[in-house]
Amino acid sequence: MLDDPTTAGTWPAAYPQGYAVVDVETTGLARDDRIVSAAVYRLDARGEVEDHWYTLVNPERDPGPVWIHGLTSDVLAGAPLFADIAAEFSARLDGRVLVAHNAVFDWSMIAREYARAERTAPVRQRLCTIALSKELRLPLPNFKLEALAGHYGVVQQRAHHALDDARVLAEAFRPSLHAAAAGNIRLPLLECLPLTEWAAAPSPGPRIGRQASYRPGGGGWRPSRKRPACPYPNPGRYHVGGALVQGMRVAFSGDTSVERELLEDRAAEAGLHVATSVSRLTSVLVTNDPDSATSKTVKAKAYGTPVIDEAAFTQLLRDVAPAPGGGAAADG
Repeated sequence: MLDDPTTAGTWPAAYPQGYAVVDVETTGLARDDRIVSAAVYRLDARGEVEDHWYTLVNPERDPGPVWIHGLTSDVLAGAPLFADIAAEFSARLDGRVLVAHNAVFDWSMIAREYARAERTAPVRQRLCTIALSKELRLPLPNFKLEALAGHYGVVQQRAHHALDDARVLAEAFRPSLHAAAAGNIRLPLLECLPLTEWAAAPSPGPRIGRQASYRPGGGGWRPSRKRPACPYPNPGRYHVGGALVQGMRVAFSGDTSVERELLEDRAAEAGLHVATSVSRLTSVLVTNDPDSATSKTVKAKAYGTPVIDEAAFTQLLRDVAPAPGGGAAADG
């Protein structure tokens, strides 16, 4: 039987010192959708609640699926704009790991709102409780919040209300965190890359119940520069457990929690060669689904190319080794 890390003094030293459990309700799921309410539960290093905060947000547009979040145009008309609450939101997030259920969605919505307000969210890492549930191998029928809540006996009072969803998640996250600590399990932390530019689109008209698709040239993030060619020669394959080396060819396959363009830019900035396909020269393939039958994963297996997940890759990006001899020629 594993020791209780709370009483046994075996809490992993590498674990974060604080968490911000977040839930946002939105006008929809598309890139030009907006936040209509937000809640944050601040937790200490061991998951104990310190305080909580909730606010409505005027989305400056149709509120979207009112039948889900219950927030009508009349209710939101007098609410503050996101720019008005950005500083308070930042104070709640600052220095903490953002925790959310399907964290890539909450983080994406938050990052876009900050970009519109010409600010940057003070978040460097996030933790998805879906990913943590998988790491813990919890016997859940599915990965919905209600299933996680039911597993730990947490009672939901107002589903899709940001404050109650954040409370439920905070109460379910604490035992998950303790279980991970007891098993000395690495937390599935991912890096949060802020959006650096936002192109405003014309305000959409009423469209309750309909989701707009993303259109290039419409509202959305766009890189402020093109990625330059990699200036370093390919040093060969990545060795699992070792470091990435400048010039290594890295390919990506499948969905990534960080926007793909941002992840590729970060790799290029570190001196890696971002490849669009897998060949015998590929140093490593990054994928969150190594068992999928995509052409890249199939080729990686055939060539014996090392495969790592996104979480491991983002950790390795923090300390990429310099190219041998400071090479200057790009490989072909």
